[in-house]
Amino acid sequence: MIGFYGSASKVFWCFYSILCALLYFNYLGMLLVSITPNFQIANILSSAFYTMFNLFSGFLIPHPQIPKWWTWLYYMSPTSWTLNSLLTSQYGDIDKTLMGFQEKTTVSAFLRDYFGFHHSQLPLVGFILILFPLLFAFLFGFCIGNLNFQRR
Repeated sequence: MIGFYGSASKVFWCFYSILCALLYFNYLGMLLVSITPNFQIANILSSAFYTMFNLFSGFLIPHPQIPKWWTWLYYMSPTSWTLNSLLTSQYGDIDKTLMGFQEKTTVSAFLRDYFGFHHSQLPLVGFILILFPLLFAFLFGFCIGNLNFQRR
């Protein structure tokens, strides 16, 4: 549909990446509701989080071009790991040549040089990707049980 290849492993990685993304966005919303006294403040915080997630996902500014003092935010952003998983699983092993930035290169070399995505790190990316929903769900459960904003 958008150039993805139809092998079973690539379809699995695509669904896995999307599932983890849906889970961590859902659990992040639940976490923000549990740590704020009302949903208006949670809405303001969520827009700040989503802005940072999108800015440091590596799509607008690729990881090699992010200043070194901001790379910690790139690694803490779950959307960067989702983008890494999607692009690396689908195109990281393709060796067709393409013309990018006035030079010929392969698709896998372009992903490695421009985005910093390595196909050999795909299992690590998959492991880190599942940690975000688990972390947000655990923090939500902890905060909903221990924080109380009711006044007596």
